[in-house]
Amino acid sequence: MCENVLILGRGIGQVMFQNNALSGLLMLIGIACNSWQLAILAIAGTIVSTLTASLLKYNKRDIRDGLYGFNGTLVGIAIGVFMEINILSILLLIAGSALSTWIAWCFRRQRLLPGFTAPFILVVWFLLIGCHYLYPAVLLHSAVENPEYSADFFRAFSLNLGQVMFQGNIFTGWFFLAGILITSRLNVIYAVIGAALPLCMVLCPYVDVTAWNAGLLGYNGVLCAIALGNSYTWQGIMKPIISVFLSIVLQLVGMQMGIVTLTAPFVLSVWVVSLLWCEKKEIITS
Repeated sequence: MCENVLILGRGIGQVMFQNNALSGLLMLIGIACNSWQLAILAIAGTIVSTLTASLLKYNKRDIRDGLYGFNGTLVGIAIGVFMEINILSILLLIAGSALSTWIAWCFRRQRLLPGFTAPFILVVWFLLIGCHYLYPAVLLHSAVENPEYSADFFRAFSLNLGQVMFQGNIFTGWFFLAGILITSRLNVIYAVIGAALPLCMVLCPYVDVTAWNAGLLGYNGVLCAIALGNSYTWQGIMKPIISVFLSIVLQLVGMQMGIVTLTAPFVLSVWVVSLLWCEKKEIITS
């Protein structure tokens, strides 16, 4: 029983690349600071996705490390963010979390590109499109935000962290940062870099300050920086920096097109930078 709880904690922690149950607990507390309902849905999604991996007899070490849990965590939260909570949405949570596990398994069977949160993205896009055409009543309508004209750097930095899991609460971001800190000082440094770099976008004349303050331009950068930031060397820091700014561009394009981007800018930018870096190394060594 205790081991199962630890696996669920690691699954939540792996949303931000932390293989530590205590990290997952701190992140869950952070979610609960914003919404206890979303915290429950996060747990539910993690349970379903992890249980699916166990029933399908996937690699036990991967299951234990939470690698089949974190996409379900995000699917569960997304259900609460985009849909009314009723019987249908709960069934979609179960089906979506289970499907994300199978897609994650498919990614783990190839070596070209890591899956990251791609299973979550594909599942939620599929659910949103399906509900839009088949059962639109279950979808929540986005509230119209009052436009903001003054930049709040502290709020934007905090929400750049919190929005990794759809949380618009300042305290949530700091719980996430604490969860990373107890596992890896290197990761927390890059998380701070990833949350700080997008703040410079406020200098661009056409950037929506409301979206900037809400952390919508920075959360992908946090994930990019942690995913690629694996050293203190100058060469090591260039990959995450390039990826962060590429993710901002992709996010701005997606928002302009009216796309629910989720963490797609993070996944795409890390894939692009990783592939280009590999090609560059091959050219240098050839």
